Amino acid sequence: MVVGLKVPLPTNEELECEEVNLGAPTLKAGAFHLGKYCEEKNDEFMLCRKEEGRIKCVNEGKEVTACTMDFFRKLKKSCAPELKAYAYCIDQSSVRYTYYPCRKTQIAFDQCVLENLGIERPIYWYYTRPRVFESKIRPEPAPEVRPVFPNRPTAPIPEEGLPDPIPGKMNSRYWFFS
Repeated sequence: MVVGLKVPLPTNEELECEEVNLGAPTLKAGAFHLGKYCEEKNDEFMLCRKEEGRIKCVNEGKEVTACTMDFFRKLKKSCAPELKAYAYCIDQSSVRYTYYPCRKTQIAFDQCVLENLGIERPIYWYYTRPRVFESKIRPEPAPEVRPVFPNRPTAPIPEEGLPDPIPGKMNSRYWFFS
């Protein structure tokens, strides 16, 4: 990626934070519950990123990472064997880390998370449904000003004043589609 000299980049001290040092099967096993646990912070980060770009939203990204670390620490204290069994099943059952061969371990994991953390597994399409996020931190953006063109006609064009359309030479051009 090419960056110009005038682009302000964050320093190394601003970028440093604790990393989530987990493998893909473990992250995939806890993904649904993690999404519910950190939903507000993640939505705040995505809104900031959409409005201001990646560079200005480093602190919001750190909050999401800290929330993820907090979630997996709590999960390790209360449901470590179930998470380990579920992640192992996801890892070993298929090349693409699919969920469907691991429904028995998933049920045990979901039950443990519900009992200990109080987080119910959301329905599969929960994260794809449209929703409006009301930010408590960020102000609403200013409304977009639409340009006014001076040569725009003020009155509608009458139908009787339009010329008749000229028919094509060979009737319809789309005769071969029917």
